[in-house]
Amino acid sequence: MDKKTWESRVAYLGPEASFTHLAAEEVFPGEWLMPFTTIPECIEAVANDEVEFAVVPLENALEGSVPLTLDYLFHDVDLYVSAEILSPIQQHFMVHPDQVHNWGNVESVFSHPHALAQCHKYLYYRFRGKPLEQTSSTAAAAKFVSEQPDHTYAAIGNEFAAKKYGLTIVDHNIHDFHFNHTRFFVLQKSKIKLDKTGHDETAKTTLMIQLPVDDRSGALHQVLSVFAWRQLNLSKIESRPLKTGLGHYFFIMDVLEDEQTPMMQGAQEELRALGCTVKSLGTYFTYKKE
Repeated sequence: MDKKTWESRVAYLGPEASFTHLAAEEVFPGEWLMPFTTIPECIEAVANDEVEFAVVPLENALEGSVPLTLDYLFHDVDLYVSAEILSPIQQHFMVHPDQVHNWGNVESVFSHPHALAQCHKYLYYRFRGKPLEQTSSTAAAAKFVSEQPDHTYAAIGNEFAAKKYGLTIVDHNIHDFHFNHTRFFVLQKSKIKLDKTGHDETAKTTLMIQLPVDDRSGALHQVLSVFAWRQLNLSKIESRPLKTGLGHYFFIMDVLEDEQTPMMQGAQEELRALGCTVKSLGTYFTYKKE
């Protein structure tokens, strides 16, 4: 099929067989999926009209948020979340087939920083003292190890990456905790919910809020009260540095409500009346990958 006839071009954090790739295929099966090397490159591809959507990691249940994604959305671009994907994450220990006999004596272990952290206990007790090398994604680690047959290198990644790059999984499910899931954002230029089959019915809105510049006492309490008296449920609140000095932050809040409802409209108006700067990333549905 000619790629120009495909419905959508979708950027994702690559290379092929990354967890982000698998998440993108969940919502955009059969469409033109385009791997990029970094999260900013994925986001800029949407901003520059190279693609219609970008799928980027946002938060892991074990390691928390991906700061680069949040900071880039706040400081650098005006994009919107059209969907989120909740995907289970299973980390496996894999080596080149030529090194299976010697995998217990690996020289170095390669993976994304979050994956290495998710497997901290395993690596500490099994490979204490071995160098842990960070890569841009788990798939990038698998690809690199596949190209080094003469070295006893190992990668941590998913089963699809092992198959894609011809590696052998020598230890399965090595993450420290059973419930290991990652949230991915689907980004686009338009503030439109992606409404395909298979999503949860509850809508969610993400707001990025900067407190008043006068830094008065009780400002955060006032902000939270805006949601509390309206009975708007916050499923997440997190702070990130504003990069203007120590003690200066903006807040990311996920609200389980459509921003077009009167209560949400009133909440945003009150926040601005309090002197807050409010950036809405839009309202979206959640798609869960089994």
